[in-house]
Amino acid sequence: MAELKYEITEKIGVLSENAKGWTKELNLVSWNDHDPKYDIREWSPDHSRMGKGVTLTADELAELKDLLKDIDLDSFE
Repeated sequence: MAELKYEITEKIGVLSENAKGWTKELNLVSWNDHDPKYDIREWSPDHSRMGKGVTLTADELAELKDLLKDIDLDSFE
């Protein structure tokens, strides 16, 4: 299996943290030397390991932002 190369080019924010210290984060990540994309996934405390995640282009993130603004979060309580 080919080596996966990544670089977190910008840390945007932490969404949550679990008891083992892993954090779910929104970052800009360059995968295999390509242009950075927005990325949501869990990371180990030292960022040497990661969980499965979702990678979005700027256009996809803008569309997601537009979709989220219409969700009534109070209905989930």
